Amino acid sequence: MADLEGIKESLIKGDANKVKELVGTAVKENALVGDILNQGLIAGMNVVGTKFKNNEFYVPEVLIAARAMHAGMEILEPLLEKSGIKPIGKIAVGTAKGDLHDIGKNLVIMMLKGGGFQVEDLGIDVAEEKFVETAKAGTQLIGISALLTTTMPSMKTVVEALKAAGLKDRVKVMIGGAPITQAYADEIGADGYSPDAASAVDKAKELLEIK
Repeated sequence: MADLEGIKESLIKGDANKVKELVGTAVKENALVGDILNQGLIAGMNVVGTKFKNNEFYVPEVLIAARAMHAGMEILEPLLEKSGIKPIGKIAVGTAKGDLHDIGKNLVIMMLKGGGFQVEDLGIDVAEEKFVETAKAGTQLIGISALLTTTMPSMKTVVEALKAAGLKDRVKVMIGGAPITQAYADEIGADGYSPDAASAVDKAKELLEIK
């Protein structure tokens, strides 16, 4: 019987080597790939996300847990493709044009992956053309992060570029970062706002109507 609870607990502790070892053993024992993913890795990241929201975990603990999840995913990803297990949604995340900060963006990406999403990392200082291109390629949701007030207007530029390209009805836009508020999201026509990385998963599910 695969030790899915052990995978979950080791991930919460941030023990990447143990996660890798237990996932490898579970695969050898022919555990279902979906079970390893959902009951092991995703279940663990859900706990990490809750602890982060409740201020029981801080950024370093989340990064260490995410590294452990990544160690397990390296083994699972090729198997997921073969088994035909689909991600629950496709998201592209980038930092606003002119902004070179990426810790917040990276945290959000890790949390979204831990929530079962397929996530494309567009990097930092991302121009609106890149976001539009990604939307045309089939992304369902675009996440934009900003840490500087001076780069906030480029979020509005992205929303307007998506409208101009006729994509705004098909693609949702979620924004976040230290200076960002719900009021600003409403003002620029973004579909959602997330105050932190853990809440981003819930907001993404809400926007894409994933139960």
